[in-house]
Parts: sequence; structure tokens; C-alpha cells
Amino acid sequence: MIPIRRRLLLGVRYREPFRRFSSLKSLKETGAPVDIHPEVEDALARNIPVVALETALVTHGLPHPYSFDVPLELEGAVRGTGAIPATIGLVHGRVKIGLEEHELERLATRTFQPAKISRRDVAAAIATKSDGGLWDDASPSIQPNEALIGTTCSATLLLASLAGIKVFATGGLGGVHRGGENSMDVSADLQELTRCPVGLVSSGVKSILDIGRTLEYLETAGVPVIAYGGTKEFPAFFSRHSGHHVPWNVEDPSIAAKMLHAQLQLGMKNGMLFAAPIPEQYSVAGELIQQCVNQAVRESEENGVAQSGKDATPWLLGRVLELSKGQSLESNIALLRNNAVIGGMIAVEYAKLIGVGEQSDTTAYTPPPGKTVPFSKDNAGQTKNPPKPGPVDIAVVGSAALDITAKADSSVNPSLAPHSTIPGSVSLTLGGVARNIAEASSRAAQAAYQGVSSVLVSPVGEDLLGHILTEEITRFVPRLAAHSPKYVAFDGNLDANSMQTLVHYCQEQKTQILTTASEPTSVVKSARILPTLASWLKTARPTQPLVNHFTPNVLELQHVYEEARSEEYDLMASDWWWDNVNSLSLGSNFRLEVEQLARQAVDDHDASKGTLAFLTERGIAQMAVHLLPFFQHIWIKCGAQGAIAVMQISAEEASSSGFANEHTNIAKRRIVAHGNGGEILVLQHFPPLKIGKAANVTGAGDTFVGALLAGIAHDGKQIYDTQGLESVVNTAQKAACLTLESHDAVSPLVSSLSKVSN
Repeated sequence: MIPIRRRLLLGVRYREPFRRFSSLKSLKETGAPVDIHPEVEDALARNIPVVALETALVTHGLPHPYSFDVPLELEGAVRGTGAIPATIGLVHGRVKIGLEEHELERLATRTFQPAKISRRDVAAAIATKSDGGLWDDASPSIQPNEALIGTTCSATLLLASLAGIKVFATGGLGGVHRGGENSMDVSADLQELTRCPVGLVSSGVKSILDIGRTLEYLETAGVPVIAYGGTKEFPAFFSRHSGHHVPWNVEDPSIAAKMLHAQLQLGMKNGMLFAAPIPEQYSVAGELIQQCVNQAVRESEENGVAQSGKDATPWLLGRVLELSKGQSLESNIALLRNNAVIGGMIAVEYAKLIGVGEQSDTTAYTPPPGKTVPFSKDNAGQTKNPPKPGPVDIAVVGSAALDITAKADSSVNPSLAPHSTIPGSVSLTLGGVARNIAEASSRAAQAAYQGVSSVLVSPVGEDLLGHILTEEITRFVPRLAAHSPKYVAFDGNLDANSMQTLVHYCQEQKTQILTTASEPTSVVKSARILPTLASWLKTARPTQPLVNHFTPNVLELQHVYEEARSEEYDLMASDWWWDNVNSLSLGSNFRLEVEQLARQAVDDHDASKGTLAFLTERGIAQMAVHLLPFFQHIWIKCGAQGAIAVMQISAEEASSSGFANEHTNIAKRRIVAHGNGGEILVLQHFPPLKIGKAANVTGAGDTFVGALLAGIAHDGKQIYDTQGLESVVNTAQKAACLTLESHDAVSPLVSSLSKVSN
């Protein structure tokens, strides 16, 4: 549930977290051309602090490659405070609240001559895409559907407000141009602050503008201007000193947050400007740069550029850069970084005031498990600021894919399909079993099992789709460098030789890799683990199962069992196998208990789902037990019939486990058998959880496995307790249900699920 604190003040009902979520929901319900990055959407839904960042500096304000590297650095600065960055721009006529790295790179390289827009241009820019692309009169060569737009302060304020983002960090605010009292040349940024309830952090206004008249305009418009620092002097972008003062100043981000909060409580719809001076170490350079600014302004008036409207600012900034011999660029980046940090701190404090989610520690913040600051490549193709190697809990090895889905227009008569081309839509979605498991474990860890981390190991092609896939994956799990995982999970897409090599590596690294898990992926591929098992049995007499966790569905379990008994492998003919099975002491009493369990309803609340008769009719219980010498714990995915756990707890662990004094309880769908040597066998059915309307079955099983692994990695002993076992499995089922209701391979809402307690 989204935390909601209600207060009543002057008749205004206070429900800010719900309002934020409603803003996102409304945008989706209206079909607005807005794409909200899953990380940003998740943060807004759970009231984790978010800071908006603009893209005018990407498309116009900074030269390449700074136009690409600096925005990434600013996103990292925001993350360092405990907030989530949301860089906002327009790509191909769609609003992006949170840019992917490849989108940011396209904006930064300016291949398609991006335009710079404010509020007045947003709707037109979106609408004209369908007519062949976006361009202005100065760039008629842009091709249809290849328009990339950088948002100015005014447009970013608008879009941030629509998305429910309360803090926006930028460089400098627009203002009244010099001579504006005659030309009426006033930036739309000022008017936007009167109608968007967003806290804007900037270094004042650029000194190429008329600072005095800008402040007069803001005062008339009723926009609070707060100097962020020890004095009330309003900063002049490159310089800490402008000679102009404002009524208020603040040095503490918590006080700044309280100011925003007070406006919210009063129902005020205007924004608030926090003017942060450039860092002190750049103040000396700022005086020199100011002289360059004055010279550039004089030149612009002499050569007529000052009268050219929107082209004046880019020319002036370029001329200042030239006159200052690069010092203005260094100072510009420094103040951008400083403002991003201040914005992040204010956002974190604001979130605390209205009831923050999990992320509230600003002194020791690290990105959530599986989240990384995006990295880029230099001109030589070398990775810059890659994720630092370090110990992780789960390494997932296997496939990653980009699924291409084509959907026909539902309004077209299906009888025409064999005879004509049918219009429709094509979408790209992330997929691949290992990738899905890694994302699910990361999201589940973020929500329910804090502290658990995951990495993905997967071959990716050097093609366009591989490039897109790599960029998307870095949003969820970092690349494997030199990690020492405690748990290694691999999917059935690996070939038999790769599996054997991986398992052999796991055996060699006993002190580092504690558990191996296998996810079959399909009936045909499910038996690929058997050559590894056969080789393992030939080398030595094992003392424990080779694979600790096995996660087949019913059909995969049956196939593996039949193949294991076949002449090709004949894994169940050895004395070692018989000794292991016999040690469990499963006689007639166990068979009777399985028959009793088979008569139980799949779901006590829905008789239409039938009973658990498949346990005996299809021999599920027998097959699972016979495979326990090879797989210590088997987690059977039964789809609409729930899930089944078949576990063998070793004698060493059994005495201290929660099952030591437990016995069979058919009413709780649990069979417990105590073996001759102290081993314990547990067979338990978990009824299916209720779901809403299923949108897509793809990825539900992978999500179940990923969430299950996250729970086990969080505390491997909890599955040896009745309540812990039920909590881990039901939480995994809940995650799978969220994915069933989603069009994604792994639902973003898994990031906000809570553990299922019993």
C-alpha cells in the first residue's frame, strides 16, 4: 500500500502520495504520449524521492561529448543523495519521464538537429510527429519520425508537475532579457513557475539577462525566491554575487523541504525558486567569466544577435566559452552538479515529511540491489565508470533476449487476415529466462529482501538489438566482473557442456559459491542437466545432492524423471541412489499421507479448480522424491494449481530446523517424514493466489523463481521453518501474479511488493 497521511488544514485534505500516483494513472488512462521509466514510476508510486533533470543542456547547452557525459554525472549525483533521477525530454514525439541511455545519447549527439521547446511547443511537437517529424525553419533537413527535443526549464516544470515530481534541478533559470521592458522578451520559465507546484533549484539566472527586472517579475507573479546559502544575495550563475537581494535564505535542505510542504498544505499551485550560488572554489573564475559575459553582451548588441530572440542565448554562451578559454564550461558543470546534489537532498527531506518508502537514509545511500548508475563508452569503445566489482548474493547465468511482438489491430475483421496485410503494432520487450530471473530477484530484493544483490551473466550479440538489450539490462543488474556470488542460478538454455563447466566451477569455489540453482525453461531443455549429473556420479561417491534448488513445472519434472531413468543415463540404478532414498524411510504411511493430500482441494475458496489428485494420478510426489538425491530442494510450478515444495533437509541441519518437531498436517497441506539418519523430507502444497485479469503469461514462472531465490539468498535457513517456508513461497507466487497482470516479462510492481506473512 502507498503510505497516506491525512491532515486537515483550512479545509484542504492532504493526500500527496495518492495524488502523485493518480497523476501517473491519469496520464496512462488518457492515452497521453508519455513514457515513464519503470524506475521512476516505481519511485513515484512508493514515494521514493525523485528529482527532475532537463535536457536543454543536452541538446543545446553543452558541447559533445559533455552533452552526454555530464547528464550521466548529474544522474549519479542525484542517486548519491538517495533520490532517483528523472531526466526529461521528447523523443520521436513522445514525452520521456526518465531517459534510457541510448535516448540520451541520441539527444546529445544532435544527429537529427533537435529543437528546443517550452510549454507553447509541447503539444505541437507531439502532434506534428505524425505529419512527418519535428523541425524548425532553421533545420528543414530533418527526416520524418526522427525528431529529438530538448526540454527547457518551462517545459520540464510542466512535465515534472504532470508526473507528480516535486523537485527539479537545473543550471540557470530563464528571465527578463536586457531591454525586455521594450522588447517584451521574457522567458516562459518565469510564467511556468506561477502554475507548477515544483521546487526549482538553479544558480539564479544567467548574467546575460536583466537580473533586477527578473526578480521584479517573480515578485509580481507571487513566486517565492529563496537564496540557498548563508546570505540573501541572489546569485548570478557564474558569479556568487549579483548585487541583488531576496527576502529569504535557507541553508538546510530540510527547511527548504518544509517550505515546499507548507505550500502543499495550503493548496498553493505555484512553484518555488531555490537560488544556489556556484561553489566557492569557482568564485574567482566567476569574476573573470562575468567580464567575458559583459563583453559578449556588448558584441551581441553591436552585431544584431541580441535581436534574434531564441538564437541569442546559444550564441552568447558559445562566445562566453570562447572568451573564457573553457573556464565557463568547467564552472557550468560545477554548478550543475552542485544543484543536482541540493535538489536530491531537498527531495529526500520532502519525502520524509509526507511518508517516505524504503529509501530515506541520505548519509549512507547506495543504489537499490540490482540498480546501477548507467555507464557509457568513450570514443575508443572502452567502458567508462563501469559498475565496481564486488561480492554479490546471486549470479544468474543464461539467456537474455529482446522479444519482438506483433499485434494486429483488433478493429479489423479477422476474416480478412488470410487475404490482406493487416495494420497493427510491433513492440520490443525485454526477455530471456536468466534476464527475467535476474530482474525479478533484483526487484523482489529491493521490495521485500533488502540487502540481497544480483548480477546477470549472459552472452549478448554485437548488433543493434544486443546494444539496446545491454543498455536496458544495466538498469536492473550490473555486469559480472569479479563477483563472488553465494548463489549461482542457471537456466536450461545453456548447452550441456556449459552447464558442466559452470557446475564444476561451483564445486571448486565451495567457500564462495554456496548454492547452485537450475531453471529448466522448457520440457526439451529440462534434461540438459542430466549429463552433468551422470559425470558427477562417475567421479566419486557423493555425500550430498549436486544441485541445491531445481525449479521445474509439472511437465518438466516428468521429463527429467523419465530421462534420468532411461538407458542413456540410468541414474537410479546405483546403490548410492537406493541408499539415499531408503534413508528417508518412506513406507506405506507416507503413501497414505500423499493419498490424503491428493484429495484436498486445490483452492479451498474455489471448488472449480478441483483437487490435488494429480499428485498421485501423475505420480508427481513419487517422481520428486526419486529425484531428491540429485536435487536437494525441488520447487514445482503448477500454474493455476499453485506450487509444491519437496525438500530434503540434511541430518546436520534437521535438528536445528523448525521442522525438527513437526509432523504431517494434511489440513495445512504439509507432509513431514523423518528419516533413519535424522534427515527430514517435507512435501507441501501452496494454493494459488488470486489474480486480476491476466495480461501475459510470459515471464510469470521466471518471476516466481527470481523472487524465490531472493528470499532464499536473504536467509537460507528460513525455508527450514514452517512460517518462513510459506512466506518465501507465497511471496514468490505474489510476484508471479503481478507479472501475470502485466504486459512486461517482469512486472515493475514487483519492486513494491511486500513479503507475505503467515
